Amino acid sequence: MALQRSRGLTEEVYDSIFNKLVSLEIAPGARVTVDALVRELEVSHTPIREALGRLEGEGLVDKEYLVGFRAASLISRQRFEDLYEMRMLLEPYAARLAAAKMNAHSLKALGEIATRMSKFGAGHQRLHYSKFARLDADFHDQILATAGNDPIRDALEHLHVHFHIFRLTFNARVTQEALGEHARLLVAFDRADADEAERAMRDHIERSRQRLLVVFA
Repeated sequence: MALQRSRGLTEEVYDSIFNKLVSLEIAPGARVTVDALVRELEVSHTPIREALGRLEGEGLVDKEYLVGFRAASLISRQRFEDLYEMRMLLEPYAARLAAAKMNAHSLKALGEIATRMSKFGAGHQRLHYSKFARLDADFHDQILATAGNDPIRDALEHLHVHFHIFRLTFNARVTQEALGEHARLLVAFDRADADEAERAMRDHIERSRQRLLVVFA
């Protein structure tokens, strides 16, 4: 389907390929052919190569010498456990910091993301799922930005945790339960309750881990 050109073309191309990767429309390990994308999206090679370069930086595609691009493999059980261990160490503490620093502007921004997530979380389409994944990453990053600890934010952003875990499975339970857990976080932030924000984030991460463990069973 040809892309609309109402926004930056490279960004549109990136969004289109991102959705295909996260929703597994492009299967893990499959070749990502530039020429095929040129025909499908009806754009030139340049924005596609730029988008693929960005996706390579996020670990969603791999570039092979003299071969081209492939969709990245799904993360292993060990990688999954390592990522969640790191999240558990960093994100509850960041939520505590954010609760102490949350202002009306930051709380409004979080609430708007949560509202947008609820629209996609109700759907079962894979396209909705990939957009939910992007918003989930935005929600958590907004918390990290409010916390104000740049090394923590940089470390988690570099890992692109949310993109990789959402590729593991397409399951409505993942989205529906996450919405309720985010709502609990919003209440804690609204009350500036650092203890509850830390607990809510810890519970959210552990429940997310449990929801996805079935992939490796």
